[in-house]
Amino acid sequence: MAAPIVVGVDIGTTKICTIVARVENDGRVRVLGVGIEPSQGVRKGTVVDINAATRAIGHSIDKAERSSGLEITSALVSLAGSHISSQNNRGAVGIAGRVITHADVARAIEVARAVPVPHNREVIHVIQRNFNVDGQEGIAIPVGMHGYRLEVETHIISAAASTVDNLRQCVAQSGVGVSQFVLNPLASAEAVLTPTEREMGVVICDIGGGTTDVAILVEGEVWHTMVISVGGNHITSDIAHGLRIPFSQAEDIKIRYGHCLPDEIDPGDTFAVKSFGSEEQIEINRHQMAEIIEARVEEIFSLVQQGIKRSTFDESLLPAGLVLTGGSGALRGMPQLAERVLNMPVRLGKPDKLTGMVDKLQSPAFATSVGLLRWAVLMNEVTPRQESDNGHSPIGLDWEKIKNVARRFLP
Repeated sequence: MAAPIVVGVDIGTTKICTIVARVENDGRVRVLGVGIEPSQGVRKGTVVDINAATRAIGHSIDKAERSSGLEITSALVSLAGSHISSQNNRGAVGIAGRVITHADVARAIEVARAVPVPHNREVIHVIQRNFNVDGQEGIAIPVGMHGYRLEVETHIISAAASTVDNLRQCVAQSGVGVSQFVLNPLASAEAVLTPTEREMGVVICDIGGGTTDVAILVEGEVWHTMVISVGGNHITSDIAHGLRIPFSQAEDIKIRYGHCLPDEIDPGDTFAVKSFGSEEQIEINRHQMAEIIEARVEEIFSLVQQGIKRSTFDESLLPAGLVLTGGSGALRGMPQLAERVLNMPVRLGKPDKLTGMVDKLQSPAFATSVGLLRWAVLMNEVTPRQESDNGHSPIGLDWEKIKNVARRFLP
């Protein structure tokens, strides 16, 4: 049987990245093609100009097809934005004292999924936490056990239906179907977290251009997710206003000279840029710029801390701390500033265990892009080996295989 081909399309505020990869026999992912395009028509995860967004997504997909030599017909697509919301719910079914079957598990999940959802919202993920059989909690896979009552605890993530439909339409214009939408931090978690971090308790924090996407994982399960409407573009905007330079120039100097910790910058350190609307050079004090960056980054992590507290989860039960991803997460001094604000260990997460065309991908900026591929691999592992009309395996669940996968996701 031919090795499965997986495709991910990461649609962000700053960039659009399409990756085509093949799953090797040892489970590693070999990247066959990459298409990176500056994002247009997308702001904070929401399509604001459908024509511009369609063109940008099309160019990204076209580049990936040309570099891989393969035609893309379906893909997993990232999802972010302030329109995302989540809630927890339980579902319970009667068993009548017999052995629990796959069908019973499916019924319990369907009951949990049946939460009142407004007509203008769409359920994106139903993520199981654990099962309860006759009051016994913490059961991973209940199939084969005896019981009278089966209960499942789930984390349900929904999004604005109009936003999801707009993204689906933009991708479809390139002849590509969306096999599933995946929330940004959940995709990033697949690319950068270790099994130990998942079990101990960890926060994954993806700081993109328009939003900061956060997920809390404990004992291998998703405990809480949230989206904060502040990101790297706000840092750039602060620099542009504070130093009175164009946004594009502010973005460039943020990447080249930016630092989150003013105390580590020599107060006399300067560099020259063109002034606004003139060809003349002006001197920019790097220490002053670091103070501007520090203020905004402190705000971002203060909002992350508030979100963790609102999740009702005890911060002391997150010994693995926080893992930073996203393009803005790579800003100099950000992990140290995050540690200071959050009072927990912080590290920078980079995708690894990749082969093939990976030169540009081993960066925090591509954690979500690579995570989509990992998610596709996970789905492939729990999918029955049946061929659909187009030669790809359909999306379904094989519970004998899901035992060996970290039981995290039920799309």
